[in-house]
Amino acid sequence: MSTITAKVAAIQTVQNLHVVHFTCNESTLGMMSLELPKALTRNTEVLLTCKPTAIAIAKNLQGELSHANQLHVMVHSIEVGELLSVVVLQFHDDILESIITSDSLKRMQLHVGESVIALIKSSDLSLKEILS
Repeated sequence: MSTITAKVAAIQTVQNLHVVHFTCNESTLGMMSLELPKALTRNTEVLLTCKPTAIAIAKNLQGELSHANQLHVMVHSIEVGELLSVVVLQFHDDILESIITSDSLKRMQLHVGESVIALIKSSDLSLKEILS
């Protein structure tokens, strides 16, 4: 699992749906959730997580996307498999792991040290732990 340390910037609630906005290293993140801990308030530091299969990678991105979370990251390492490949991404002090098809890896010509954008849908981001 990939983790990101962030701070709660705002919480919007309508009926049972919550949209939480976070700040993290001059980036903003958004998360949708049906349940939130009562201890989660503005300025709370948290650890966010998402599955490696939920992180898409964009290279030479142009135009608008519905992905709320677009993080500028660096390719830290690549483990090439026959069908799937693991791309480890560095986001400041946090490490993200993306699992993509090996065909996509080859098509995109990804390499270590390259800057790319990690895309995470707000519905794929979740709260792992409250830090403070």
